[in-house]
Amino acid sequence: METKLIELIYSQDTLFLLMSGALVMWMATGFAMLESGMVRTKSVAEILTKNVALYSIACIMYMFMGYNIMYGASDNAWIPSLSFFLGNDNSVSEVVASGGSLGFSKQVDFFFQMVFVATTMSIVSGSVAERMKLWSFLVFCVVMTAVIYPVEGYWKWGGGVLDKAGFLDFAGAGVVHLAGASAALAGVLLLGARKGKYVKRPDGKLQPMAIPGSNMTFATLGTMILWMGWFGFNGGSQLSISSVESANAVALIFVNTNMAAAGGCMAALILSRVWFGKTDLTMGLNGVLAGLVAITAEPLTPTPGLATFIGIVGGLIVVVSIIQLDRIVNIDDPVGAISVHGVVGIWGLLAVVLSNPAASFFAQLGGIALIFTWTFGMSYLTWKILKVTMGIRLSELEEYEGADISEIGLEAYPEFTQKL
Repeated sequence: METKLIELIYSQDTLFLLMSGALVMWMATGFAMLESGMVRTKSVAEILTKNVALYSIACIMYMFMGYNIMYGASDNAWIPSLSFFLGNDNSVSEVVASGGSLGFSKQVDFFFQMVFVATTMSIVSGSVAERMKLWSFLVFCVVMTAVIYPVEGYWKWGGGVLDKAGFLDFAGAGVVHLAGASAALAGVLLLGARKGKYVKRPDGKLQPMAIPGSNMTFATLGTMILWMGWFGFNGGSQLSISSVESANAVALIFVNTNMAAAGGCMAALILSRVWFGKTDLTMGLNGVLAGLVAITAEPLTPTPGLATFIGIVGGLIVVVSIIQLDRIVNIDDPVGAISVHGVVGIWGLLAVVLSNPAASFFAQLGGIALIFTWTFGMSYLTWKILKVTMGIRLSELEEYEGADISEIGLEAYPEFTQKL
């Protein structure tokens, strides 16, 4: 009877992680819909192709290299080792002999971690939209998912230097979201803004011009899909649901994740109304995502009320960040990903100290600095090499015609194109 109970617990936790991983994979659809709604009609097919391809590349590269770097056996806190893991899964005798301590299948652990690296790469996609060469982006994707992300992931989740220093990041506000935003920022700085995004004023300063997205229905659908997928992202990071304690923890994580998103949405909508005189849908959508990112660093220890507050602050921060990065720094980020995942990711990591007594403010700051420095630095170097070798930006004519025609050879909305 004890053997059957151990097998039941093992299979229950394995199923829980599989379903959580499937929810996180569903977030790839959310990013595709959000980005396709936020770009112009002439670049929609390209952005969809990019999202399908980046997910596929992330799966392949994480299997062959990324996972093995991130979770390879190493005694060095800084330098991971490479050990190929995809062998036979846990056997019944191994599970029983461990007394159930193996927890879940080896293969499901790989699957669950794999969809996280794909999420990181999806963050980069929207920021460089409409003016980057497709294959330059995909080559960067190979490097990001095979090396850059796994190394900083090892530092925290593989037992490396960040974990030993006491840096806390429950589900990846730093490892996933800040890393994705840092890579995106490096690419945007080398890539430059879209043509027509900024015009020079008489005083010599650049004036940002609005470039509306093509489909707010898709953008909203994408945001709601991401909201749903985040329950797997945060809830699955508990890694178990087979005990009363873990089941209660997952339930609280779901509640806190939901409340932070709701708080972020309303805060962004209210601030946009007060600031712009209009209730800006795009800010509301980014407010939802900001609340989700903010609570990702620690969704278990806050009360639902504190989780709502963390989301509210995230929603306020994201509106200010998007506007200031556009107006003052002149960073052209079509979907606001650098603000949502980077700036708010930092807030979420610092907010851990509000509820988790084990958190250290200085350990959190150190983790933020290390993740940003590594990811931004390595990404900038990779983008720079690509710029020198194969180029990263479409020509002015190709950008004018749209990435759909120049990169894909077909259009998402051919009926709206004027035929000569």
